[in-house]
Amino acid sequence: MKVTLLHYTPLPVAAHAIRTCWQSFDKSDGGGPKDQELIDRVGNKYKHASTLEHLVYTFYIQGISRALLQELARHRMASLSVKSTRYTLKELKNAKPFNENDFESASRFIVLTGNEMVDRASIKALNELQKILQSGISNDIAKYCLPECYKTELTWTINARSLQNFLHLRSSKSALWEIRELAFAIFETLPKDHKYLFADIMHTQSSESE
Repeated sequence: MKVTLLHYTPLPVAAHAIRTCWQSFDKSDGGGPKDQELIDRVGNKYKHASTLEHLVYTFYIQGISRALLQELARHRMASLSVKSTRYTLKELKNAKPFNENDFESASRFIVLTGNEMVDRASIKALNELQKILQSGISNDIAKYCLPECYKTELTWTINARSLQNFLHLRSSKSALWEIRELAFAIFETLPKDHKYLFADIMHTQSSESE
């Protein structure tokens, strides 16, 4: 999994939006400590969270499973542009068949869980899909037997209010392990001066076994 922050809204935009409500532009310090405290106080402490929607982040997320993609789709107020299986299955079609014990080679196409029984079954599914593709069946039909672990990537855009909700829910130990890993990766990718808006809602990063 790899997360890259492509673009983000500077904090002064949120401060400007808040000051619009009270016409207090003369009190701004240009995105400094005073404006930052204002954003936190109004957006978080006073629960006027709609003001946080003016902060928008765009991430490039690579190497996640389609199972995780399905969970991402449950989060509202976010835009997803996803790698097309219809046009990209030729990558698998032209690859060498995979040995059931060659987890390293298979990891190019699937997310491994660390459970050998599950991962071997996933490699078998990968080989079967490859046979179907090589038989001449169209991608539109063949993709119906894609395993949930098949890797994909997407460009994901979300505002700060929705991102707070996502990070709070998905950093919990009760979340799917893979999306939990994504939540912490996203938090680490955020601009340093934005992290204070999300730090308090993050669960502590610890192992699933704890």
